[in-house]
Amino acid sequence: MAERKVRVRFAPSPTGALHIGGVRTALYNYLFARQHGGELIFRIEDTDSNRFVPGAEEYILEAFEWLGIKFDEGVSFGGNYGPYRQSERRDIYKTYVNQLLEADKAYIAFDTPEELAAKREEIKNFQYDARTRMQMRNSLTMAKEEVDKLIEDGEQYVVRFKINPGEEVRVDDMIRGEVRVKTDILDDKVLYKSADELPTYHLANIVDDHLMEVSHVIRGEEWLPSAPLHVLLYRAFDWEESMPRFAHLPLLLKPEGKGKLSKRDGDRLGFPVFPLQWKDPKTGEISSGYRESGYFPEAVVNFLALLGWNPGTEQELFTLDELVAAFDITRCSKAGAKFDYQKGMWFNHEYVLKKSDEEIAKLFAPIVANNGVDASLTEVTQVVHLMKDRVSFVTELWDLCSFFFMPPTGYDEKTVKKRWKEYSGQQMQELSQVLADIEDFSIEGQEPVVMKWVEDKGYKLGDIMNAFRLALVGIGKGPGMFDITAFLGKDETLRRLHKAIEVLG
Repeated sequence: MAERKVRVRFAPSPTGALHIGGVRTALYNYLFARQHGGELIFRIEDTDSNRFVPGAEEYILEAFEWLGIKFDEGVSFGGNYGPYRQSERRDIYKTYVNQLLEADKAYIAFDTPEELAAKREEIKNFQYDARTRMQMRNSLTMAKEEVDKLIEDGEQYVVRFKINPGEEVRVDDMIRGEVRVKTDILDDKVLYKSADELPTYHLANIVDDHLMEVSHVIRGEEWLPSAPLHVLLYRAFDWEESMPRFAHLPLLLKPEGKGKLSKRDGDRLGFPVFPLQWKDPKTGEISSGYRESGYFPEAVVNFLALLGWNPGTEQELFTLDELVAAFDITRCSKAGAKFDYQKGMWFNHEYVLKKSDEEIAKLFAPIVANNGVDASLTEVTQVVHLMKDRVSFVTELWDLCSFFFMPPTGYDEKTVKKRWKEYSGQQMQELSQVLADIEDFSIEGQEPVVMKWVEDKGYKLGDIMNAFRLALVGIGKGPGMFDITAFLGKDETLRRLHKAIEVLG
């Protein structure tokens, strides 16, 4: 038999912002598809009409565009297997629901929420299955005429899958190996609800995956319990030959403590759990996003790829193409991956370093301008060259190096106490004279002259440089002093020196 073309899908529900765990699932699907010369489908699972949130679908698409994860077909991309929105496929699902009913592989149930609640009270650990279904109000316990009459009268119903006890289901999982489950522990899952004429996740997924010729289903660990049911549905339709191979990815876990990563963890520890900022249309609450927090999309992709997957080498920095080449789904961990958000910041720092000074300067220039400074791109690039290795985000640069563009408005008290001695004013006065006499104010022109003066005078180099830095920067931080003075130029350097002498004495 010819090998099937690799076709995978990412199928989010438009119920709000896309969680970072969902982004990782999409990324792994993308890497798998690209590696095997396959196709990635973007499908929208909107069968739960009550949870639909306006703007969520557009948000999800924008997030993937920002991250550089490209889809081959699906909602907003077109393709030959549409429609790709489940709410637009009602008639398709209805056909398959009827097929199961006619084959006696499913049945209609009229039990109300109140009746089900009463049964749960009556039977401990109640499950709607082969043991209990004959006690309930459904087409297995009622006459056909009665069932038809209730449907005709508009009584709401669901269609349940009829699971036969005493069988063993085997799920071949690419990450977890063979998973075996006895059908006795499975309940007769609801596949369809007449209330909105839509199928549940279980049926819609199976039908769509089959009709869209999906070859591999790569999804989160939380769907593993439903895999045996999905295998049984493939069997019920006689589609075993087209059954996809499954891979259930490890959960993303809290950075500290136990349990899976939640938005609350991000709020508490100060990191985003969504790719882009999200404003909840109901509450107006704004949640931070990786894009708005200053992360590079490449850094986010690189960070996520290594959460639960190990390349088997020491390499940590990967381009998207390198990830495609290196990815091996069987090297995904079975255990959950701790969400080390500080490692995410480290990745961003590495990408700041990887980018050219010019690239970072273009991003930093608007921040400089917003602070009321009219600086050329050349000047901004010079500063970036000196300072970019000290930051994880471009947004951190201003606080760190505003002194290049503006003189200090005050002098840090602790630094003054520690670094400005009783003789510092006199020494700085002398230094200003030395600097005033230097014609070539480049680093090479200044450094030997100043160093010789310090030596000739017998001064301590630390005393001079610490007071000099305080005078020019306002605090005891920054790059090399001659890097600073060469950038400022002679006039500004002397102006700042004289001001410090005047203020500090």
